[in-house]
Amino acid sequence: MKARRQFLLNASATAIGFAGLRSFSAFADKKDSQAINGYGDLRSDPEDVIDLPKGFSYKIIGRAGEKMDDGLTLPGAPDGMATFKGPDGLTLLVRNHELNAGSGGKNGAFGSLNKNLTPELRKKMYDPGKAAPALGGTTTVVYDTKEQKLVRQFMSLAGTIRNCAGGPTPWDSWVTCEETVEKAGKLCSVDHGWCFEVPATDQPKLADPIPLKGMGRFNHEAIAVDPETGYVYETEDRHDGLIYRFLPKVAGKLAKGGKLQALVAKGKKSLDTRNWDKTTVRLGEKIAVTWMDMDDVDSPKDDLRFRGFAAGAARFARGEGMWYGNNGIYFTCTNGGKKKYGQVWKLGGDELELFAEPNNKDIVDNCDNLTVAPWGDVILCEDGGGKQYLVGVTPKGKFYKLARNSSGGSELAGATFSPDGSTLFVNVQGRGLTLAVTGPWEKVRKT
Repeated sequence: MKARRQFLLNASATAIGFAGLRSFSAFADKKDSQAINGYGDLRSDPEDVIDLPKGFSYKIIGRAGEKMDDGLTLPGAPDGMATFKGPDGLTLLVRNHELNAGSGGKNGAFGSLNKNLTPELRKKMYDPGKAAPALGGTTTVVYDTKEQKLVRQFMSLAGTIRNCAGGPTPWDSWVTCEETVEKAGKLCSVDHGWCFEVPATDQPKLADPIPLKGMGRFNHEAIAVDPETGYVYETEDRHDGLIYRFLPKVAGKLAKGGKLQALVAKGKKSLDTRNWDKTTVRLGEKIAVTWMDMDDVDSPKDDLRFRGFAAGAARFARGEGMWYGNNGIYFTCTNGGKKKYGQVWKLGGDELELFAEPNNKDIVDNCDNLTVAPWGDVILCEDGGGKQYLVGVTPKGKFYKLARNSSGGSELAGATFSPDGSTLFVNVQGRGLTLAVTGPWEKVRKT
């Protein structure tokens, strides 16, 4: 139970003030019974980074291109993240970088033309490449939430590509996922499409790049671990993807292999949950589920979802963010719903519920990453068009705007809370920024 309690805690520039600045109501002209005002109107940021409610502020704690403590360059395209308890009350933040291979080294950790990629580093990478090294991977941030100060940051996994999201484990590691099925060829020296495990540590070190092939080869997005069973749940970022479950042979030892399964709606073979052409699942409806064993899970054909659906597995519209909280697994389907603006699902035990489907882009515009706040609300990162928001969803399914990307043109990604609940970390992906947001979180609207 100790590991479970710890896991639940884990899952749980200059500071810019907003007092006296122009504010706006996210829903002022968009009346909808699903919307509430949450923490209040958002206030325009004079620095054009992120708009927040009154009383909240942020710090920029990571900027792509700056030098890290290991001598490497902070990569760009930060995406999924999670936090862990570090020594002496510090917070460890493991951060993805959604980069491909690139000979020019643009946005990569090794500088212009990859001039800082040493033979020693190449040996520690999963894929040093042929024409170009794989520039994705993870970095780790050590952060002091009491002082709101960056302690250090460093590369923690190198040589992977398109590290989109992932998820924390109860045994203090981050599972990072490749959103690709790229094969060895002109650029890459090895096949991609795997998950990798990165231990959370405060000391600069590159994790052993071991592909977790038992977890399947497909367009991965995110994972979540049920702390009671050790089972790992996975999303697939395809318009016709599946939801998977990995049963490790040894709990907490993912590299030792296990069994991969796909979700099946009991009594509803090959259920299409997307609600595109017709409503197959109603809002709030709960569906009994079972699981179907998958074979040939590391197939190079990228055909797991086709074989699974044909055999009876349920189909989902771009499974993306996934997180454990409130005694269940939440996940988003970015293009789900009649209007294709997104769905939020909750999987609890052997029951699947359509938790949210607003079908209104002013409420949610293509939900992507998610996390569960310490007070139980689900926090969604948008990946749609225009100015993107962090959107809170109460346990009763009411939506509120928590933050807005001031500059627009980039998704907000990787929202996650520090173990002490004081700080929300989030990325502005297109600008290569990682932010630490603080404020009166205790003033939660009870709606």
